[in-house]
Amino acid sequence: MPAQTTELGAAEAEVDASGVIEMRAAVLREPGRPVSTETVLLARPRRGEVLVRVVAAGVCHSDVHLADGALGPGRWPMVLGHEGAGVVEAIGEDVIDVAVGDHVAFCFVPSCGACPACRAGRRTLCETAARNGVAGVLMDGSSRLRGLDGAVLQHGLMVACFAEYAVVPAAGAVPLPASIPLWQAALLGCGVVTGIGAVNRANLRIGARVCVIGCGGVGLQVIAGARLAGAGMIVAVDTDPEKLELALRRGATHAVAAEERHVVEEVLGISGGGVEHAFEVVGRASTIRQAWDVLRPGGTATVVGVAPVGVEVSLPAIEFLSEKTITGSYYGSSDVHAALGQLVQFVVDGRLELGDVVSYLIGLDDVEAALERLRRGQGARSVIVIDEELARVGR
Repeated sequence: MPAQTTELGAAEAEVDASGVIEMRAAVLREPGRPVSTETVLLARPRRGEVLVRVVAAGVCHSDVHLADGALGPGRWPMVLGHEGAGVVEAIGEDVIDVAVGDHVAFCFVPSCGACPACRAGRRTLCETAARNGVAGVLMDGSSRLRGLDGAVLQHGLMVACFAEYAVVPAAGAVPLPASIPLWQAALLGCGVVTGIGAVNRANLRIGARVCVIGCGGVGLQVIAGARLAGAGMIVAVDTDPEKLELALRRGATHAVAAEERHVVEEVLGISGGGVEHAFEVVGRASTIRQAWDVLRPGGTATVVGVAPVGVEVSLPAIEFLSEKTITGSYYGSSDVHAALGQLVQFVVDGRLELGDVVSYLIGLDDVEAALERLRRGQGARSVIVIDEELARVGR
């Protein structure tokens, strides 16, 4: 069966006779060189793939790590972007879960369902998706992206949504109700599912004392998740006063300015000797150690932040006698499709606000400035609005 298509507006993108789209995208040519908007070529979807008109995309700290070359060599040239939402424009053969016209959020771990990790129910650790995501290709091991010179471009985390269009595996496009504005829905597929998923994985008890270190786009979602889980105390830690204000509005009960006080002593004092759960959402050795140090005996530190390759953490081994635990959480450590279904219901029911963590609405040409703000720790989330009309209006 040939791919189903809808007509693309001539002003938005040009399609040649073979179905290749000429479009604008934010391209990383090499680390240390500013990301720039270029005209690139996108081939039509193959079997099991979906073409999405990108409406909005969030700029995440993982994009900074990619742009800075901190996640390993060879991950360039690349079209960046992995957190976003849009409208399905075309589907390839054998695609049954989404249809043309559907609103979707991107999922950057489109699990294969067949590898040992998937069969064990650990879909965010899908071996096929991990291998291809690092290589910057889709699930069949190839790229749909080219420069105007014909050179292959990588798909950033298998999505590449800092662009007018994206081709993703069908499992990488999760249907959404059209009632959720797409500029807000753009956050669901990374920041929201990562942050709230980490809380779900930690199995908080009602009334638990919690500390969240790092109150950027993901940390604020951890705070929202802890509130939804019934935490009795949520201590937010950050260096930015504006982020701490956002954290308090999202449900934090206390705020600690990391640059002004000794974080560990302050949190231990507020919590009466330590917290049951600490979430590190920065990705630094020093803050991971802080998450460990603020725990009471029997507590658990969950590392959510992505640390650059080569970062190592030292912990006092004697403290394992206190039955403290440290663990990681990747992309919510759950079935992302099922998790997004629950999160969407929270949004529809008015229990979860999405837009309040957005500090900046920007255009595609402003990606480098957004990355620089993240490097400085300024603001929570920047959202790139690519199609302003579709971003704000549901069907």
